[in-house]
Amino acid sequence: MALKIYNSLTKKEEIFKPIKPGRAGLYTCGPTVYSYVQIGNWRTYILSDLIFRTLEYLGYKVDYVINITDVGHLTGDNSGDADTGEDRLEKAAKKERKTAWQIAEFYTNDFLEGFDKLNLKRPKVFSKATDHIQDQIDLISKIEKRGFTYKTSDGIYFDTVAFEKAGNVYGQMSSLDQIKEGARVERNLEKRNPRDFALWKFSPKDKKRDMEWDSPWGVGFPGWHIECSAMSMKYLGDQFDIHTGGEDLLSTHHPNEIAQSEAATGKKPFVKFWVHGAFLLVDGGRMGKSLGNAYNLHDLEEKGYSPLDLRYFYLTGHYHKQLNFTWETLKSAKESRLKLLSLVSELESGEGRGKIAGRTSAWRESFTQTLEDNLNLPQALAIVWETARNKDFSGEEKLELLFDFDRILGLGLETFGRIQNKEVPVPIKKLAEKRDRLRKSGDWHQADIIRKEIESRGFRIEDCSDGSRVLPKISS
Repeated sequence: MALKIYNSLTKKEEIFKPIKPGRAGLYTCGPTVYSYVQIGNWRTYILSDLIFRTLEYLGYKVDYVINITDVGHLTGDNSGDADTGEDRLEKAAKKERKTAWQIAEFYTNDFLEGFDKLNLKRPKVFSKATDHIQDQIDLISKIEKRGFTYKTSDGIYFDTVAFEKAGNVYGQMSSLDQIKEGARVERNLEKRNPRDFALWKFSPKDKKRDMEWDSPWGVGFPGWHIECSAMSMKYLGDQFDIHTGGEDLLSTHHPNEIAQSEAATGKKPFVKFWVHGAFLLVDGGRMGKSLGNAYNLHDLEEKGYSPLDLRYFYLTGHYHKQLNFTWETLKSAKESRLKLLSLVSELESGEGRGKIAGRTSAWRESFTQTLEDNLNLPQALAIVWETARNKDFSGEEKLELLFDFDRILGLGLETFGRIQNKEVPVPIKKLAEKRDRLRKSGDWHQADIIRKEIESRGFRIEDCSDGSRVLPKISS
């Protein structure tokens, strides 16, 4: 069997065949760093992480790139025209009384911290739009030389009609070809066609922006779409294997990426596989700042949840289906994660890790098949639990499998297992022995005081039929 994944470009599941044998190029549309990343966006980055981990698990060498949008993403994107409105970073700068550069730095750092908290594997490159201005200018120049641009009073635009007249298809993944002026898109009298989009925007003549650059066309800044084409092709080539993002990018951003990239290079397809994660619902409805439910990792941590609880929650749903977030479902995910850690802590590890094969090979094969079946993580998670509860396996066999499976899950089971196996300090052991004696004599009150003291030192007591044992405390 081989990896099968849903391709938004062809609207069907397909067998993954990389352009270069044994090697895969993977690009993810990252955050616009004007505020904290919402949990809906984090679901997209978990999807990319799972694809990255799965490709590596299956033996591919992966060139992985995530962009960081720190200029050019306008607020008009919310109403259907990403070429109108304010730059999101400039708007945030006014609100927080900082510069756009300070806003970008602060929220980029917060994103990277959250990235690590969720145990996402770092890509080969985090590429910032502002670090690649010349690359974007060069790409626009290529598109211009091929006759697919025109100039208006506010910028340089991509000509979708000219693109189609050259024998290309525009908007395969969306209904952009059906967009009418005055519907979702604000009427722009200088646009030749309502589907056309800005490659370069001119700075306002009456004020200086925090972020603006010289270009062959005038002082300004790049449009939102051009950055992803420029940076993905810089690091992955004119054609690469997989491009991921949230399903909100299906309508305009990704179709525009395809059009401008193929217009510049003349090569088709720009990307072989487009993989999109479904929306995250909150309490059965949409998520939004105006609704007060656009939660971020800080909101979860303030309520006592670990980002890894959120990661576990994401694993319970298929990436191509909507998932409903509630505080109850997050609580359930937390309890399941801690239970899994508890089971790991109870397993004994013997000598010869990595040498087990016979009885566990069928389980590895079954787990791999769930990954190859369009990343069926809920089923993979079920296999993990069956493994943890299997009474026929030794502790060593279970650990071998669970640590291997966690290469995909990313729940830190092996790291936790190493912590569990560390030597318990002698003073803690003596306290535990004293507690056992108190329990045998019926002094439950003093025994409970000692239990609390042991817990305050980072350990926990687990009572058994033949006494008790001390383990490091499971962190929530």
